[in-house]
Amino acid sequence: MDIPCPWGKERKLTFGKVSPGDGQAPPSRIVGPCLLVLGTLSVAASVLLLFPGGTWRYLAEGHISQHAKAVPGIWGGGIAVLLAATHITAVGWRCGCAGCSDCGTRRNAFVSAVLSKLALLGAAACFVLSGVGLTNGPLCFYNATDHGPLWGYPFLDAGGQEPDIRVENYLYDHHTWSTCLEPAGVVAWNVILFSLLLLVSAAEMVLASLQILNGCLGCLCGFCEGK
Repeated sequence: MDIPCPWGKERKLTFGKVSPGDGQAPPSRIVGPCLLVLGTLSVAASVLLLFPGGTWRYLAEGHISQHAKAVPGIWGGGIAVLLAATHITAVGWRCGCAGCSDCGTRRNAFVSAVLSKLALLGAAACFVLSGVGLTNGPLCFYNATDHGPLWGYPFLDAGGQEPDIRVENYLYDHHTWSTCLEPAGVVAWNVILFSLLLLVSAAEMVLASLQILNGCLGCLCGFCEGK
């Protein structure tokens, strides 16, 4: 049974290519490459978190924070998003070719929607884990008052402070960053890269949500072919 298209017979909706005035779905040829760039940035930021100060020594010694070791930017904001981005980009450019009759199919729209949902979940997981990693601060070698120099989370372990006050002091009072003795500059390294992951994953969630809507509309309308 054919489902009538809400755009009418005169205007066709194609996957990855929207007729002028059809603002309901973003072009796949824009969303796909954007997700490719964001996914690559996410992977790069997550990999750099494993090498504070640009050296592999601390990774080899196991002195890397838990949330950096979880590499959410690789499997969450990276692989899951890149899978969807590759499919979306391929379909989008195929639809731009003359004589390509298989671009505007319900199957492509369904696959796009499923992969975009996976990308949305991955980006959301990356966003949450990056936020926790930013809040807890880095693992570093610091001089504890009671136990002497040791490896730990000085901003997470700060006693006598409420969590909100502790985080505010750590993020906005740069003088406290000198608490970490090793690795050199690890606090700035941690803040910059986790903040980048937060921004990237937020953008990925927005684009993945728009592409889910695009795919669902494509399935619902059957791309209005022949209308």
